Amino acid sequence: MATDLKLSDYRLLCFDVYGTLVDWETGLLNALKPLLAANDAAGKFSKEHLLTVYHELEAAQQAETPSLPYSELLARVYPKLAVRLDLVNPTAAESAEFGRSVGAWPAFPDTVDALRRLQRHYKLVVLSNVDRDSFAATNAGPLAGTPFDLVITAQDVGAYKPDLAGFAHMLQKAEAELGVPRDQVIQTAQSQFHDHHPAKKVGLKSSWIVRPGAVMGNRGEELYDWKFDTLGAMADALESEQQ
Repeated sequence: MATDLKLSDYRLLCFDVYGTLVDWETGLLNALKPLLAANDAAGKFSKEHLLTVYHELEAAQQAETPSLPYSELLARVYPKLAVRLDLVNPTAAESAEFGRSVGAWPAFPDTVDALRRLQRHYKLVVLSNVDRDSFAATNAGPLAGTPFDLVITAQDVGAYKPDLAGFAHMLQKAEAELGVPRDQVIQTAQSQFHDHHPAKKVGLKSSWIVRPGAVMGNRGEELYDWKFDTLGAMADALESEQQ
């Protein structure tokens, strides 16, 4: 962490949602329970194995079908995961149900309070690898109606992170609609793969919300300007600067 940087010198936080604000991994594992139960495979695979295989399949599907809405993309990944795990294929209806599970994935316990605290200083922007309907369900439910200043989904961009198109789209909108230039933006996220590495490519500062124990999105090289275990800890650091 660079000691000469101050969080309070920036005006906008651009969030990844699933993995950073929402417990993506717990949500996915819960959504996988019907498949595992139907195959008498509950407890057969470790969390790390399930999430590693899932992340690989999801990233490949996103690269193959970048314009496919996320809920539909999940429905395509679900049977591929069953094949990789040597399980009986789910039905089309079961795959669709898996795709619709996103809006029920739980927020991390610190998220909503931290967003309210951070909102006193920053514009809050979403840049998420989901579709509009899935994010709307999350925002109305687990994120308790938190009012974001700008919401951009992969459905809006036509590409999934780590594709740089999403970051270019976000930066253009942030300046045109919110009056915030690139050098006032902090990309705030858990995933090194989806967020921190591409953020560095477009010249953004980034705050790594580690979420200790997270499996998906890790990279061997860790890039960041600030590092916190939770979003709540980032809000604490901002408030400490302002005292």
